[in-house]
Amino acid sequence: MYLVVLSRSGPQWQAGKPLEEQTLWGAHADFMDELVDAGFVVLGGPLSDEHRVVHAIEADSPEHIRATLGRDPWSESHLRVESIEPWTIRLDGRR
Repeated sequence: MYLVVLSRSGPQWQAGKPLEEQTLWGAHADFMDELVDAGFVVLGGPLSDEHRVVHAIEADSPEHIRATLGRDPWSESHLRVESIEPWTIRLDGRR
């Protein structure tokens, strides 16, 4: 099952600083790369406002997603999960 996760910047996010200059960036990036390599995160990245992030995730349930993302070094400090919604994919151009 695919789910879409919308996250918002947390209290330690420093507006105006690039991603790579935020505290704990290296640990967060390594963690997220591991989730991509495991097939958990399918697509992801920040929206243009730089305060929201969207991830398309393949998981069994929202609880599984919350538990997994809760291990992120940025969890609740730099990123807070705002919503998790099931996603029905009807069009898929990936090959």
